[in-house]
Amino acid sequence: QVHLVESGGGLVQAGGSLRLSCAASVRTLSSYGMGWFRQAPGKEREFVAALSRSGSNTKYAESVKGRFTISRDNAKNTVFLQMNSLKTEDTAVYYCAADFLGSGTSSGSSYEYWGQGTQVTVSS
Repeated sequence: QVHLVESGGGLVQAGGSLRLSCAASVRTLSSYGMGWFRQAPGKEREFVAALSRSGSNTKYAESVKGRFTISRDNAKNTVFLQMNSLKTEDTAVYYCAADFLGSGTSSGSSYEYWGQGTQVTVSS
């Protein structure tokens, strides 16, 4: 069983930055494609960013391209989401997800493991 724990969320003003972390209780994080998703109140969960097992390939939602960066430290079993130039519409609960032997896909259904989420609130 894989446990994912997100941290780093909080309240920030528009234009500010936050760095989310996802700590994974796995032996080898490099066996997992990783993704970040978010869900705003009253909305469907949506893809934010994904990262291949090696970290060499990334995918981003159009709405966050150029502002968010996904990265991983396999030695520390941790995945990060650096969020810059935050907008009020980025307000959501952010979830980390892991896909065993996955390539890092934007499809939520591909991920077997999910964290509990961390709240990000961006004020105007």
